[in-house]
Amino acid sequence: MRVALLNWRDTTHPEGGGSEVYLEHMAVHLVQSGHDVTLVTAQPGGLPAQETRDGVRVLRGGSKLGVYREARRLLRSGTLGDLDVVVDTQNAIPFLSPWATDAPVVVLVHHVHREQWPVIYDPLRARVGWWIESRLAPRVYRHSSYIAVSEATLGELEGLGVDAARIHVVRNGITSSPQQPTPRDRHPRILVLGRLVPHKRIEHVLSSAAELRSRYPGLTVAVVGDGWWHDDLRAVARRLRVDDIVEFTGRVGENEKIRQIDRSWVLALPSLKEGWGLVVMEAADRGVPAIAYAEAGGVRESIVADETGLLVHGDADAFTRELDRLIRDDELRTRLGQQAQKRAAEFTWDESGRAFEQILLAATASSRRPRRGRRP
Repeated sequence: MRVALLNWRDTTHPEGGGSEVYLEHMAVHLVQSGHDVTLVTAQPGGLPAQETRDGVRVLRGGSKLGVYREARRLLRSGTLGDLDVVVDTQNAIPFLSPWATDAPVVVLVHHVHREQWPVIYDPLRARVGWWIESRLAPRVYRHSSYIAVSEATLGELEGLGVDAARIHVVRNGITSSPQQPTPRDRHPRILVLGRLVPHKRIEHVLSSAAELRSRYPGLTVAVVGDGWWHDDLRAVARRLRVDDIVEFTGRVGENEKIRQIDRSWVLALPSLKEGWGLVVMEAADRGVPAIAYAEAGGVRESIVADETGLLVHGDADAFTRELDRLIRDDELRTRLGQQAQKRAAEFTWDESGRAFEQILLAATASSRRPRRGRRP
């Protein structure tokens, strides 16, 4: 099976995150199963236009927005070969690949971005973006199968008019690290892990730290990751007078990420929206419980409320109160962490990859249309 995966970022992109980790695990599984896989993605400065990683051919071209046009050009030109199936990753903006290929298209959606558009863009662009995602895309992909990473995302897609019979749920896996554990910090340490962008609402954690620091001498916050909201978050930390207890590590390697998780008492994930929350399971694998907003969607599945972490129903004040409870109650925190670690072992990338592969094979088998393209 010859497969093209379309995604506007890959894990080497400065803004790459959990959705890119997911897709690349799927790509590697497909290669190991004997399939020919090409990943089409944007080309930020300094990265090669073409390379092969873990058997996956990576083609880079175009900017954050230009990559969508570039991907359709590659499909139309036949550069990607005689494709059996295309995976079109819809991170708010779809590639609209059915306009450029006759191969069957499977749409990968981590979550729907209804709440995020007005947070990131001005009102006009937010309305246009939401129209594309909610009205245009369901029509363009009306004959396509969908892959969602959670039941929450499945429900959101149904709300946009996508037939549930065409939606398959393939959850994230987890790679359990063999790294020797680093001892927990003696004093409370709150971990934020991921991209630094507005809809992650890391400000809520900084605000909580400002309120809690007087109750917990030695309290620290680790903000692990990078993104274009970095300077704004530093400014918030200064305004709240917590810059002396907040460590902005920037983007770190895998070993340092594990070390930061191990040192922490709790993972705080105050995101506006998450399709699943891969960082929840990464922390769980090391016995660290997570706290998140229940309204964020997929975290209601990556976190089992009051069993592997806490789900907050309410606003930033409620988030602070629950975070306080988790830090204060050693028995609760230990119990949640142990149960989170046990549950994390149930999720593997191999299992996710097999499910992903079967969906692509089914899409290929059900297609009777002639396919465009030529072998390069």
